[in-house]
Amino acid sequence: MRIAMWSGPRNLSTAMMYSFGARGDCAVVDEPFYAAYLDMTGLDHPMRDEILASQSKDPKEVEKALLGSNPDGKEHFYQKHMTQHMIEGVPRDWMRDVVNVFLIRHPARVIASYVAKRENPTLEDIGFAQQAELYDQFGGVVIDSHDIRDDPEGMLRKLCDAIGLDWEAGMLSWPTGGHKDDGVWAKHWYGAVWSSTGFAGAEGPLPEVPNELRPVLGAALPHYEKMKAVKL
Repeated sequence: MRIAMWSGPRNLSTAMMYSFGARGDCAVVDEPFYAAYLDMTGLDHPMRDEILASQSKDPKEVEKALLGSNPDGKEHFYQKHMTQHMIEGVPRDWMRDVVNVFLIRHPARVIASYVAKRENPTLEDIGFAQQAELYDQFGGVVIDSHDIRDDPEGMLRKLCDAIGLDWEAGMLSWPTGGHKDDGVWAKHWYGAVWSSTGFAGAEGPLPEVPNELRPVLGAALPHYEKMKAVKL
């Protein structure tokens, strides 16, 4: 089984990759279109040069790898994707040949977390519109990161059942220090999950969003609410 997990940034996506990576039968890949996205847009992200050097910048080559033999001969292949990477020129037809899962999170939480690492995100940066567009085009399973943190085992069992994957209790924990398949950018973004051994506890109240980013929040909310209405 090939599982494509679609989220925006700062959305429990790395912890979910570690969870599936803890399965003995599952290979993982970390944001395989990141270098292509940076190359095609010219955006200046943290560690841009290192990212461009670490991955193929040809989206067609990436597509071929995603549909080729599973890495390490594993039965399943978990692909961590960022919705904002799916710009014009990046192929999408391959999404018909994978199991698509959409990981959502309230945009106030995403924005508050994002600004701690990179200032002034736009709606395009946080991927909510792109996520809703991909769901409309291909469908799939929707799961909310807030629910996972509230009840990791219960929600992961629901997810496995929804996609036809056997449950493994090992998905609830992983070793500290990262995963061998982390992207080169991990040292900038993954500090908290590197020090973790499992999912963080339940989230508190929604954070305050700075006034200058309230328009971004307002634009993202309808897309989130649309996805939330069909979540597990």
